[in-house]
Amino acid sequence: MVQATEAQNGNELTDRLAQASILVVDDEPGMRNFLVKTLAPHCREVAEAATTEEAGELLAQRHFDVMILDNIMPGQKGIDWLAHQRSAGGFTDTIMITAYADLETAIEAMRAGAADFVLKPFRSNQMLNAVQRCIQMAQLRRENALLLHELNSADTGRRLRNQLIGSSDAIADVRRVLDQVRDVSTPVLITGASGTGKEVAARHLHAASDRAAHPFVPINCASIPAEMIEFELFGHAPGAFPGAQGGREGLLPSAQGGTVFLDEIAGLSASAQAALLRVLEDGLVRPVGTERSTQLDVRFVVSTSKSLKDEVAAGRFREDLFFRLNVIEAVMPPLSQRGTDVVELAELFVQEIAEQLTRAPLQIDPRTRSALLRHKWPGNIRELRNFIERSLIFGSFPLETLAHPADGSGQIEPLDQIERREILRALEAVDGNRSEAARRLGVSRKTIDRKCASWGL
Repeated sequence: MVQATEAQNGNELTDRLAQASILVVDDEPGMRNFLVKTLAPHCREVAEAATTEEAGELLAQRHFDVMILDNIMPGQKGIDWLAHQRSAGGFTDTIMITAYADLETAIEAMRAGAADFVLKPFRSNQMLNAVQRCIQMAQLRRENALLLHELNSADTGRRLRNQLIGSSDAIADVRRVLDQVRDVSTPVLITGASGTGKEVAARHLHAASDRAAHPFVPINCASIPAEMIEFELFGHAPGAFPGAQGGREGLLPSAQGGTVFLDEIAGLSASAQAALLRVLEDGLVRPVGTERSTQLDVRFVVSTSKSLKDEVAAGRFREDLFFRLNVIEAVMPPLSQRGTDVVELAELFVQEIAEQLTRAPLQIDPRTRSALLRHKWPGNIRELRNFIERSLIFGSFPLETLAHPADGSGQIEPLDQIERREILRALEAVDGNRSEAARRLGVSRKTIDRKCASWGL
């Protein structure tokens, strides 16, 4: 078992190396040629530069996963140039190579921002191991930062899922749209009322896509202060704002190769909207306080519970950004339009929350099913989850809290909804006894059976 796990980890690391782009910076042609020949068969791309000036130009054009940098170079030393790159907002993980094995140089390299330190002469397998180690540490660092971000932003006790639950036609339509666009890079706009499961839909899309092995980064635009959102999204250089002692990679660059989910995008400030539009148009992200742009390879999925058209008309949202995002739209239906999905979700929440609370699960009997189905759930899935959690805490379902108040709106309700509501109310009153419910309603038992079958009961 241990050997199988180690083999799996080794395969994943080899796969990450195969997708890596490497930049070799060394003034010696022989060393550059050796490193390129060593790395090229194992990596997606290996570029080379003979001077730090050439390296700077390449870094300004695109993103590299790892840079191999010689310390002793004509003009500026590699360590000094790397320190300058870090202060200017460069975040490329760097392996420093040198022929001089003294402790002071090693310490200077680490302070300048080097991830590893390799002494000349070295064998090809030593450099391959160093690059793999560098990629692995970068992956762990990003996963740790993203996990901390999710823990800080997630609702307490919520277990995030990556698939849409339910068999209703309404949710099947959403799945169909998402599956059709899963492997394209076009932005997707997910709309719907609060609590309808827009983030779950975004995770479903990411998990089904060819980006599933890369990060999924959820960002709630409305929860980040307007004055900080650009620092969070794009990263920043040291001293970019009061208290910023060190530089930081933004949430967008940390999602390289994966999916960025911008929740409640209408909450973005005007300046952040302008910056996001530039990212969508040219694929480059520039950390605040720097002059360097990084090539971004991410898929954007955005959501909103507000009408972006209304926000544009009110002058709160950029029209050009709206048109750039509104290419593919998936509309999340309210829970009241998802039929028996409410029971399926309730059963899932009972198991999930009971495990979290270390409580015995509650049985969803026919009376409870009827009550769940007839309630309109104005708070959608979030309201359902809260109802289940409250029920597990107190040991029973408070069905009396699901009673409908009289509708004084004057609107005419569709006949099928009235029929469904009254049959379910009758079944609830007689603890699911269909014969008694049919007698009280003045219809046949077959009518009740046929209706219940169509509702999944």
